[in-house]
Amino acid sequence: MSILAVIPARGQSKGIPRKNLRLLGGFPLIYYSIRTALASSHISTVVVSSEDDEILALAKKFGAIPLRRPTELSGDFVTLDPVIIDAANRMAESSQQDFELVVTMQPTSPLLSVETLDQAIEQMLTREDVDTMLSVQNDPHLSWKTDENGKYVPNYVERLNRQQLPAEFRETGSFLITRSRCIAQGKRLGNEIDLFEISSRQEAIDIDTFEDWNLCEYLLRRKHILFVVSGYHDIGLGHAYNTVLIANDILDHQISFLVDNKSDLAYEYISKRNYPVYQQQGADILDDITTLAPDIIINDCLNTDADYMRGLRSKGFVTINFEDLGEGAKLADVVVNAMYPENEVYDNHFYGPSYFCVRDEFIFSDKRKEVRQDVQQVLLTFGGVDPENLTFKVLSSIYSYCQKNSIAIRAVLGLGYRKKQSLEAFEDVEIHQDVSNISDLMVDADIAFTSAGRTTFEVASLGIPTIVLCQNERETTHFFADAQNGFINFGLGKNVTNEQILSTFTALLDDQSRRAYMRSLMLNNDLATGKKRVVDIIKRTIRKNDVDRSF
Repeated sequence: MSILAVIPARGQSKGIPRKNLRLLGGFPLIYYSIRTALASSHISTVVVSSEDDEILALAKKFGAIPLRRPTELSGDFVTLDPVIIDAANRMAESSQQDFELVVTMQPTSPLLSVETLDQAIEQMLTREDVDTMLSVQNDPHLSWKTDENGKYVPNYVERLNRQQLPAEFRETGSFLITRSRCIAQGKRLGNEIDLFEISSRQEAIDIDTFEDWNLCEYLLRRKHILFVVSGYHDIGLGHAYNTVLIANDILDHQISFLVDNKSDLAYEYISKRNYPVYQQQGADILDDITTLAPDIIINDCLNTDADYMRGLRSKGFVTINFEDLGEGAKLADVVVNAMYPENEVYDNHFYGPSYFCVRDEFIFSDKRKEVRQDVQQVLLTFGGVDPENLTFKVLSSIYSYCQKNSIAIRAVLGLGYRKKQSLEAFEDVEIHQDVSNISDLMVDADIAFTSAGRTTFEVASLGIPTIVLCQNERETTHFFADAQNGFINFGLGKNVTNEQILSTFTALLDDQSRRAYMRSLMLNNDLATGKKRVVDIIKRTIRKNDVDRSF
């Protein structure tokens, strides 16, 4: 079985001069349709029909057969039918082949994928009753026309939302597949027509204007960024919070998430933010990553091991790792580490609080200008899961004292907190869970209690004097939550007694000048611009490792 692809490409074009020869994403426009046709698993012969010497020369360089178009078929008003029929007949004669199908492929559809083209051909091959198949896109709109009196009248019966309108198929021009029997009759459109709907808007783009061209340039530069994230009860949701925050600021690339097979909490959190998120299905998460076929992988999943990173490198993925102290960090293209000290210097490692990503709600929050003499509000927030139930421990330590002294207590519980029942005895505590506006709850606090994770940067951005109890040994290595940045850090929370918590708390209550000093140390950190620095690092890495994933 032989299938011929004919790419009609004139040297003259009105809208965009010399359009087929202009560089798009570093290649002449004609290159993309040739490469798609050559990559098809069904097309046996690819020919470019043109009257232009330069186009014909480039077509040959790119692997197509150049076919000079007759002068009488090269004018501005010549339609495609005689051009395609001429090319098909001449190629059948010269190659002595009977082509079962002739596929017209327009060079103005550079983003058409090989997969879509092959699916359409396969569908055509199974439909002997179909003469011609056209590429279309369902594009219904509320539209109007003029009647015989010149009056504007609607093209619809009832005003509906776009999604509820009847299907209206627009030809994309990407391809037209016709049987040789139609060509033999001197036409491309037979009596029996089938439509192949292209679901991807970018594949359906037909370049006609400079605006179309610019959009294609953007889409060719666009990369698929995959965040590989961990988040479950034992480690909390800090990794999920961080990656979603970064993703929100990357608008010019395709974003998706992959969580490991035990990270149900991270999956739930990310899916609520309306990002595409997948959970590991294979025994090795590398298999899932390969299936998703990203260009850039951002790992925020605790320490990576060398085997995992070598597996990613062997497949050509560009990698950016967050908070990674594992052996795999040495194999990453970039490491961003805001929370842990590093003992060795690498030119592709960025660490320190200036690379922490603070949410916009903190950056733009109204900060209280002065530290109150009397403490009126205390805040407790111990992360997404609080595995050690430090919320209960601190409440047990300070609740009675706060009741006697009319000090209000707010407790913010994370999505994965499982011990809410243990707090029922503290009737006067204002409890919030899985909030989306925690800065509004924080900003009124005179003193905060928290663990040593990302929340320490958030309270510091607001200048709230804070007492830290670490959830685990790993948190004790976080260098930001220390005295030089304005924190009182108890270390491992499970080792601290209730008496120590209460005595430190009451001493801080009575010392306004100390609280003011803690606040000033916190606000000395440049936290507002950290997210911009990190996003800039990601974008620089993409540009530096710019890869062609079109085919």
